Order: sequence, then structure tokens, then C-alpha cells
Amino acid sequence: MKILVCISKTPDTTAKIAFTDNNTKFNEAGVQFIINPYDEWYALVRALELKETIGADVHLITVGGADCDPVIRKALALGGDEAFRVNADSADSYYIASQIAAHAKDKQYDIIFTGKETIDYNGSGIGGMVAELLERPYVSIAAKFDLNGTVATVNREIEGGEEVCEVSLPVVVSCQKGMAEARIPNMRGIMAARTKPLTVVEPVAADALTSVVSFELPPAKAGVKLISPDNVDELVKLLHEEAKVI
Repeated sequence: MKILVCISKTPDTTAKIAFTDNNTKFNEAGVQFIINPYDEWYALVRALELKETIGADVHLITVGGADCDPVIRKALALGGDEAFRVNADSADSYYIASQIAAHAKDKQYDIIFTGKETIDYNGSGIGGMVAELLERPYVSIAAKFDLNGTVATVNREIEGGEEVCEVSLPVVVSCQKGMAEARIPNMRGIMAARTKPLTVVEPVAADALTSVVSFELPPAKAGVKLISPDNVDELVKLLHEEAKVI
């Protein structure tokens, strides 16, 4: 069995967000980058669990420049067997999905895992696009994935409950919380990752269907007003006139 896990480089959740070039580019100065948590904690770790139970080969793929190499190396340290980096820089979901699909087209992957979304752009379109480009079934927002031969049982959250799907391989699945538990790479894995293959491939021709016009930070939070618990009239006045909640 062969599994492909899609890996994305994202800013650490504690990073200070700022923009340059008239708010059209993210300012990466001083920012620590990590594996997108949904890709790492759920998609990758579930693939590794399957590797440990049924002996699957786990391949990794990312689309980006050489600055993505430390992130993909960490994924190898966690237990991935081989990695591929498509040497292209784009934030367009269709373009990225086209690169992943082009790589996977003749590799006979039984399962392609993605995270349910990325924490930078909060985009969740890659999985569905890859599935469409490869003409494979797609199950999104999966919280549980069990395999019986070539049939997968996938549990996914829906409004007010849970949906259980059965799907035959090959399949594309986007993963969310509940799929697996986060792992930390050990020293043996870190050392082994240095010699695991990381192949850089050039991108195929594909259109970018979207572009960033500008970024905008949310409004700064207003200062806190402290009201004496004995001054109920003042509290009601502020709630009515400023907060406008009553």
C-alpha cells in the first residue's frame, strides 16, 4: 500500500502577523514556520499508524521553494519514507492541487491524505481539487479512518451529529481533530531524516486562478472599561450605547 500525505508550510500560531508591499505580501521576517498542524497531527500521523499496522509506504509532498525543506525534513523525521518538493511558489489552491495531482497521477497511491485546512489562509480546497483532478472519491473533514482490505470506513462530523461513509480505494481524505494524536520526532527519526530521499521536481504548466489583492488586519481591540459592581445604571448605559447589545 502507498500513501501520499500533503504537507504545507505555515507560520507558527504565535507568530506576529504583518504585511509589506502595500499590504500585498506577508512579512516573513522573524517568523518561525511549522508544518501545518492539520497536515502533521492528523493526516501524517494517521498515515504513520497505517504504516505501522499494515506496512504502507508513506510519501510526502509539498509545493514551495527551498525554504520548505526544513518543514518536509521534520515530516520525514516523524516517520515518512520519502519526500517530494515541487519547486514552485504559489498560494493559489488550484495551482497547488494541479502540481500534487500531476505527481500522483502515475504513482498508484491508494490513499492521499490532506489536512482539513491550512492555518495561514484557512483554505480547505486542496483535497477536493486533487480528488477531482485524479477522478477519485473524496471524503472531507474526517475524524476517523479505518481500513478493511480495500474498503475504508470514514467517520466525519456533520451539523448536529456524525456521518459514517464507506469508500473503496483509491481515495482522497482530508483529516481533522480526532483522526490521530500528535507525535514528537525522536532523535533516531531526526538523524534518519537527514538521509531519506527528498526529490525536487519542477512544476507542470498550470493556471493560477486566484491572486491576493491585499491583506487586512482585524481592527485593534478596544480598551477595557471597568465598572463598579454597584454602578448598575452605568453598566446598562454602556451596554446600550457603546456595546449596543441591549
